[in-house]
Amino acid sequence: MDKFEERTVHTETVYDGKIIRLEIDDVILPDGKPAKRELVRHPGAVALIPITDDGKLVMVEQYRKALGTTLLEVPAGKLEPGEAPEVTARRELEEETGYSCDDLEPVATFATSPGFADETIHLFVATGLRKVDNPAAGDEDEFVELLEIPLDEAVAMLDKGGIRDAKTAFAILWAERSDRRK
Repeated sequence: MDKFEERTVHTETVYDGKIIRLEIDDVILPDGKPAKRELVRHPGAVALIPITDDGKLVMVEQYRKALGTTLLEVPAGKLEPGEAPEVTARRELEEETGYSCDDLEPVATFATSPGFADETIHLFVATGLRKVDNPAAGDEDEFVELLEIPLDEAVAMLDKGGIRDAKTAFAILWAERSDRRK
C-alpha cells in the first residue's frame, strides 16, 4: 500500500465521451480528511519515433483545437479496447505516415498529466521504414501533413520553443540521447 494513497469512497461519472470519461471522486486523504478529485480517464495511447534510413525523424503537423494552433508532433494515436500497444503503434504509423517498419522497439511508457488524468503513452522507435502502396486510411476527422526532419534540426526547434508537445519533446530528447551513444 502506498503511504500517500487516497481512498476513494464515491465516484460520479460526469461525462463519458468518445475519447475520455470525466469522473469526480470523493476521497479520504492520508490524514483522514475528505477531498474531491476531478479525473480524466483515457484508454492510453502510443507515440512513435520513426527514423528513416538517412536518419530523419518522420513527424506530422496538425491542428490541435484545445490549443487553437497547429503543432509539429511525432505520430501518435489512441489504444483501441483490447489492442496491444505494439499493434496500435504499427497501425498508427501506417495511418498517419504511410510507412510500415521492419523494427519496432519499445522505449518507455510515461504518464502525460498525472495530476488529473490517467493517460499513459507507450513510446516506440520504428526503423526499417518502408512506404506502403495503399496505406490504411487515417481518422476521417484528422488532417495531417508529413514532414521528415533531421534530428539536429528537431533538437534546435525544441530548444527554440518551436515544438511544444510534451510527448514529442520526450521523443526528440530520447532520440538525441540515443544518437549520442552511438
